Amino acid sequence: MESHRTSGTAILPAGSIVPGRDDVLGQAIPFDRARWLSLLPDSGWWPGELDACPIVGGRPRVDRGTVFGISRRADTVEGRRHLLTACLVWGSGTKARSVARHSRIFTSSSVPDLDAHLSAALGVLRREGAVRAYFAFNNAERIKFLGPAFFTKVLYFAGHGHPVGAWRPLMLDGVVARSLRASDSEVKWPRGGWTTPQYSRYLSLAHDLAGETGVLPDQVEAALFALGRHLS
Repeated sequence: MESHRTSGTAILPAGSIVPGRDDVLGQAIPFDRARWLSLLPDSGWWPGELDACPIVGGRPRVDRGTVFGISRRADTVEGRRHLLTACLVWGSGTKARSVARHSRIFTSSSVPDLDAHLSAALGVLRREGAVRAYFAFNNAERIKFLGPAFFTKVLYFAGHGHPVGAWRPLMLDGVVARSLRASDSEVKWPRGGWTTPQYSRYLSLAHDLAGETGVLPDQVEAALFALGRHLS
């Protein structure tokens, strides 16, 4: 599935700024610890690294580098739970509505089912790569209310540093898709619910551009996200 590559397509306008790697790893999001702890199945789902995050403006802030550190334990049940929680915390911010919406994952599936799906999908990532893992999360290993915008965060943090196959996993959300919709005329990019072929194309385009410009693919993803925030 990853053997097909799409090259020569510019997905960033000329003059776009691609952030440095340190800027990407330092992308920090504030969170509300007490709110999340009240919504988790139990306190064992909370990674201790989040308690060591710096306080800025009265709120702790977690960055990508911290979540990458948490992801190193994703070969254990507890580590996968911590990774899922960290991805949700990093991706949700402090808005009560956003936190409540994403926490439905924990009330809509049993803990054994969550553990089983996380283990299976990340096993596919380790054995077969990002595209097959995307398909798994969208099908047999689907977790209710964990859509592509967030399960690609799990894949990204679990696999970007140690990719299997040609492509590193990358996050795909509505903001990134907005940039792709503006630049990629060959594929229709919906606001959500992206198919496996669409995810495969996104990885191909991002990796091609990363190779051409001498950066890592998540720097391209960060540039697409920044661009998408300014598009209507």
